[in-house]
Amino acid sequence: MRIILLGPPGSGKGTQAQRLVQRYRIIQLSTGEMLRAAVAAGSPVGLRAKDIMAGGGLVPDDIVVGVIADRIEQPDARNGFILDGFPRTVPQAEALDDLLKHKHMKLDAVVELRVNESALLQRVETRVAEMRARGEEVRVDDTPEVLTKRLATYRSLTEPLIHYYSERRKLLTVDGMMTIEQVTREIGRILAAIGAVDSTPAKKPAPVKRGGTGTAGKAVRRGSRSSAVGSRSAKKAAKAVRKVGKRPAKRSKKAARKVGRKVAKKGARRVTKRRAKA
Repeated sequence: MRIILLGPPGSGKGTQAQRLVQRYRIIQLSTGEMLRAAVAAGSPVGLRAKDIMAGGGLVPDDIVVGVIADRIEQPDARNGFILDGFPRTVPQAEALDDLLKHKHMKLDAVVELRVNESALLQRVETRVAEMRARGEEVRVDDTPEVLTKRLATYRSLTEPLIHYYSERRKLLTVDGMMTIEQVTREIGRILAAIGAVDSTPAKKPAPVKRGGTGTAGKAVRRGSRSSAVGSRSAKKAAKAVRKVGKRPAKRSKKAARKVGRKVAKKGARRVTKRRAKA
């Protein structure tokens, strides 16, 4: 799965990206982190970006695309990735399209988290007020004034991407004003609807039932029939043994009676003869 998350500052992209990473075992690609890693690794692209970043300048699109090209070829990106912070402009989106086409990869979807800007500002104002009430330090870039500027930049530079990806039928819009859990479920639902992820949960092995229609069922039926036949055979054999056992017993009794009668007769004849002699 390869997706892009779009949305203004404060829309919850970071939170949802982490949830997608954990659920689908994909990686989150942040251009800032990738640039710093490339510089630390001393790669050709990193060396080009090093001087620009040191001088506080904006890294050109071709360098950023080069960093992404190197990163998505690494083993941990095989299952897919989420692009965070790129593309920010239409030219960057076009460069990304060319890169993916060259690598024979497909962008599955662009998920836009649509939010109410006035509600975002209210959230920040409430958060800042609560932090100050607790005596906590407020970040310089986490104020309503800074957020207003960032929203203006988003509208002028990044918002045109919504039209760009909508024309290419890649855009999926989610109401970012829902709860975090609701947004997560909705993202999962629409990704499953377009076939980007598997919507079928892993099934537990079904218990084998007697008389089933599948192979296992046939095997069970065959086993049942074999067991039944074996049982009947065993009963017949036992019955036969009992019969055989009875027959010799009866015959032996008869033979004993016959022998007894013969012995008795012989004894009687001997006694008669002795008496006659006497």
